[in-house]
Amino acid sequence: MTKAMTISLLVAASALTPVAALAQDAGSYTRVDGGVAVTPATGAAKRVTVTVHGDGIFHVIAAPDGFTDVTRETSLMVPEPPKPGDYTVAERDGHVQIRTARDTADIDLGTGEVNFLGADGKTLLDQAGQPVFTPKTIDGHGYVAVSQQFNRGTDEGLYGLGQHQNSQMNYNGEDVELAQHNMDIAVPFLVSTRNYGILWDNDSITRFGNPKPYSFVGDGSLKVTSGGKPGFTAQYYLGDKLAVTRREQTVDYQYISDQDKWPAAAKAKTVAADSGQNTAGNAVQTQRVVWTGELTPETTGTHKFRLYGSSYFKVFMDGNEVLNRWRQNWNPWYANFEYPMTAGKPVKVRIEWEPNAGYIAFFHNKPMDKPDRHSVWFSSDVGRAVNYWFVPGKDMDDVIAGYRKLTGKAVMLPKWAYGFWQSRQRYENQDQLVDVVEQYRKRNIPLDNIVQDWFYWPENAWGSHDFDKSRYPDPKGMIDKVHDLHAHFMISVWPKFYPTTDNYKELDAKGYTYHGNLKMGNKDWVGPGYANTDYDPYAPEARKIYWRQIKDKLAVLGVDAWWMDATEPDIHSNLSIANRIKTMGPTAIGPAAEYFNSFPLVHAEGVHDGWRRFKPDVRGFILTRSGFGGMQRAGAAVWSGDVASRWYDLRAQISAGVNLSMSGLPNWTHDIGGFALEDRYSAKEPKPADLDEWRELNLRWFQFGAFSPLFRSHGEYPLREIYNISPEGSAMRKSMVWYDELRYRLMPYIYTQAADTWLNDGSIMRGLVMDFPNDAKARDINDEYLFGRALLVAPVTEYKARSREVYLPRAKGGWYDFYSGRRIAGGDRINAAAPYGRIPLFVRAGSIVPMGPTEQYTGQKPDAPVTLNIYTGADGQFALYEDDGTSEGYRTGQYSRIPIRYDDATGTVTIGARMGEGYDGMPAGRTFRIRWITPGRAIDFDGKTDATVEWSGEEKLVERPR
Repeated sequence: MTKAMTISLLVAASALTPVAALAQDAGSYTRVDGGVAVTPATGAAKRVTVTVHGDGIFHVIAAPDGFTDVTRETSLMVPEPPKPGDYTVAERDGHVQIRTARDTADIDLGTGEVNFLGADGKTLLDQAGQPVFTPKTIDGHGYVAVSQQFNRGTDEGLYGLGQHQNSQMNYNGEDVELAQHNMDIAVPFLVSTRNYGILWDNDSITRFGNPKPYSFVGDGSLKVTSGGKPGFTAQYYLGDKLAVTRREQTVDYQYISDQDKWPAAAKAKTVAADSGQNTAGNAVQTQRVVWTGELTPETTGTHKFRLYGSSYFKVFMDGNEVLNRWRQNWNPWYANFEYPMTAGKPVKVRIEWEPNAGYIAFFHNKPMDKPDRHSVWFSSDVGRAVNYWFVPGKDMDDVIAGYRKLTGKAVMLPKWAYGFWQSRQRYENQDQLVDVVEQYRKRNIPLDNIVQDWFYWPENAWGSHDFDKSRYPDPKGMIDKVHDLHAHFMISVWPKFYPTTDNYKELDAKGYTYHGNLKMGNKDWVGPGYANTDYDPYAPEARKIYWRQIKDKLAVLGVDAWWMDATEPDIHSNLSIANRIKTMGPTAIGPAAEYFNSFPLVHAEGVHDGWRRFKPDVRGFILTRSGFGGMQRAGAAVWSGDVASRWYDLRAQISAGVNLSMSGLPNWTHDIGGFALEDRYSAKEPKPADLDEWRELNLRWFQFGAFSPLFRSHGEYPLREIYNISPEGSAMRKSMVWYDELRYRLMPYIYTQAADTWLNDGSIMRGLVMDFPNDAKARDINDEYLFGRALLVAPVTEYKARSREVYLPRAKGGWYDFYSGRRIAGGDRINAAAPYGRIPLFVRAGSIVPMGPTEQYTGQKPDAPVTLNIYTGADGQFALYEDDGTSEGYRTGQYSRIPIRYDDATGTVTIGARMGEGYDGMPAGRTFRIRWITPGRAIDFDGKTDATVEWSGEEKLVERPR
């Protein structure tokens, strides 16, 4: 059957009344545009709609009674679903099947359950039982909490779900809460080693894994006793003196409102929990709290725990230390651990905490049956139906490409965004900011972007988008000077407003501001504290007004990019979820609880769309602290939030970034060195041992940053500029400059990876499982990754480590040590050298890694020769991408693509004919320097090459010298 015949039959079928005249107890189905709507004979869902979109993508809506009119909900993530491709509908044995060339949706007419099969007939996704719908009322409207389980008892690897910082790579067997937070990014997209993905189309707080929310230890299935009596024994110390001993049923100082529980006799002068300021050196009275008790479970198995905390905290189980963390006091988050327990057998627990006006709470969930624990299970707090998209693929990259077919292409960032950025919390005046760029140029240290963080405005005028004239008397002149120095300027903008500003008054007059935070009387941490709130980006007109306001005050000055902070939104930190919802709604399109996770998407889209109207042929660039499904279409990168400057947090960045990338968002970064520091690091005169550790931590983080999609230094004091943080002539300075220069040498390789995110829906930061899906060991590796397809990066995340274990998957031709050229077969773990100035870095045999010269900024030497490093031992290919770096011409083919192939049997390199329509300023030809890397040949950036080729745009073969 031809495609035209199929489409004509579908159009005719869509007008039919119920077909498949079946027995009443077997259910029935109706043809609808693109698929079928099933009325099951039994089950929780009263209507199940399954439709085809594009090449084998399916959309499923399983609606309960009262919501059966929900046939195609408006989706913020998928605003324009692809039209259906070819498919057929057939009914047999009480099932109706929708078949495409790639896969099949099988719907049980009796129960409404939907299963998906691959082209080979094997089950990919198996619905495990009925959906669960729990009625609830929000703002006077009826909703349901929804839950659906799939693939019960599965052994597949599961990835994506956004950014979560618990050093978890493979989420099979894990519990993940999707709720936007300073350091947690909710993207409800999951990708499987079975080569399918699920986009769970729900904007509310969602859980993957156990559908039951964690409960306080003491309120659930764990019996807590101490001294033979119920509850914990809580001991509060002031200094070394025991001030208060009391019995507490739970450990619960989770939110601001919980601070009222603090015993009066144990109160002391401490750092304000919501100050957000580093106050090292202030005289405060030390506090300590110790909770002890015995936990007796009802169930044998592995119990899951979460400690929500800030400042210093430790947890011991039967004397074993299971947690030892620090977080800045105003930014608590969850730390997970597991512990095996036996029913009826007590386990001694001890929690030690140094509060410093911080937060703490202790949670637990009991073991699940093994098939349930290892399943695909989504549950959301607010919905109208079970609503998801099934995305098939030939491999995991193809699945991510399918996600982008639904949610939008990953638009290209300007080339300079992939250079080095310098930032700090914060530049205080224009001379200070310009001086930083000048110092980089003076020292010949590469730099592309300087960032002005918050509080450049007058103290009492947050949201005015005005510069404080006393500190920034000539902001346009400042930005012009940055541009004259061949750097770019990014500025922090927030969705936050003081009600006294004209911008707030304009938005509020049209009903486009939230009033919850104002009604609560919450004030921020600036000066005496100011009333504040956010605007409502869910209203299209509000987004246009917001953009106009920042355009008229900032964009017209020459701003190149936007740093959009606190976009969760974090209107007032450390509120309960219920109070967070009150501060951010109701939105223009519905209750805040229904749209809890989607604020960063609509907010970024408003700025992205406004920029495209303002400068239609200049690529916009947004860096935002939070994201959601579809964020990649808004010219937005995300970063990992206000992470702590600790070794564990460095390690946690790796799996956080890889899973964010596997969620379909390719551009990600982090605060090199960590944002917030312990007092021992940030003191004006730290102890020598602490200073040594801080510098090594920052160096190791910097080395990792050089192989992150975006390369960005930022954080609180000490000052983060390379020339400030590393002593002149030190090994630290030498290594930092070396990796900064290497980043620019690798720009031909890096920018090609960036272009592939648009041209081929690729990913820059790649989990090992993406390239080695059948390697069981690769599935769970959480501290190494691929940077592009050629480079394997193994950051060093332990203090004083001078080697580390690295797993190298088995690859044809093996792997090369990037520095020495030593070749390693792969398929096993090795002990890799990691001297102070280097991190382990490996190149896959068959790789073609193009490099350019050292530059002080991207594009400084557009005609410079390109060195092709050919790693022998396997065939290879690469397609070098070049364009003007800033325009939107790439969307219409205005670029150069140079295909390069390597035949290992003959040693021949083929530089193919140029593809693409070209671009303004494109060199007519290229000088290629070729270096065949053989075992034992060390990297030599500027040394002798094996061949030099003048290429003029036509195919050219280069024989390897004999």
